[in-house]
Amino acid sequence: MPELPDITVYIEALAQRIVGQPLDLLRIGTPFLLRTVDPPLSAVAGKVVRSVHRIGKRIAIGLDDELFLVLHLMIAGRLHWLGRGKRVPKTVLAALEFPTGTLTLTEAGSKKRASLHVMRGRDTLKQFERGGIEPLEVSVAQFAERLRSENHTIKRSLTDPRLFSGIGNAYSDEILHRAKMSPAKLTSRMTDEEIGRVYAATREILVEWVERLRADAKDGFPEKVTAFRPEMAVHGKYGQPCPVCGTAVQRIRYADNETNYCPRCQTEGRLLADRAFSRLLKQDWPRTIEQLES
Repeated sequence: MPELPDITVYIEALAQRIVGQPLDLLRIGTPFLLRTVDPPLSAVAGKVVRSVHRIGKRIAIGLDDELFLVLHLMIAGRLHWLGRGKRVPKTVLAALEFPTGTLTLTEAGSKKRASLHVMRGRDTLKQFERGGIEPLEVSVAQFAERLRSENHTIKRSLTDPRLFSGIGNAYSDEILHRAKMSPAKLTSRMTDEEIGRVYAATREILVEWVERLRADAKDGFPEKVTAFRPEMAVHGKYGQPCPVCGTAVQRIRYADNETNYCPRCQTEGRLLADRAFSRLLKQDWPRTIEQLES
């Protein structure tokens, strides 16, 4: 799922192309994408784009008359920009036509989860605000207060949109690796020093990846948005060597997600229990790097 750095770069690219431009036509490729009926799609035709901003992991496009298009890309949704005159594929979920070009939404896989809401009035956008604080706009004290407001693992807390805005599975893995913190550490047991490390790592990782993605896109549109990048330290790197110590990256799998971590850098050589495999192997489940390697 595109997270804060990816959404930030999307928004910057969109702002350059569509702010000040009229939305000539909005076409929907599937009725399942649109989650609202009032205002109708016809209400946005011809309206000029006035703003583009982020709401958590959503993109809000503001138009005349306080109309808003709110896009949630979910896991596999991606945006693409086609220059003026370029043919729009029939498989797109949505196409927003402007004088400067066409913005399209696609979604890989059979599960179509991306959504589009047409809203009227800025106050209606509050329903999309989950309550999470902006990690790049708060002090370490505010960060600590939010972490300690509920007792969860640090991994779960970082990815909870009610606590922090815009952080998901991928960048939380990178943050915790940078902070040398176990993803299973309970927030109620974290010291001020440990929270300070996670706070610093959060800011470093998010800023670094915004800058990296900007550089990758250059002046073009970010077409290669993915949660799995070769430059990442641990996310999506199961079995590969940690770039810091060389230990094989391990994982915890659950539902459609997995947590990746370095057992030497983050868990003092201990392997965290994977619900599926540790239950299956029981006593044969390795507890340490040494047991795993032997």
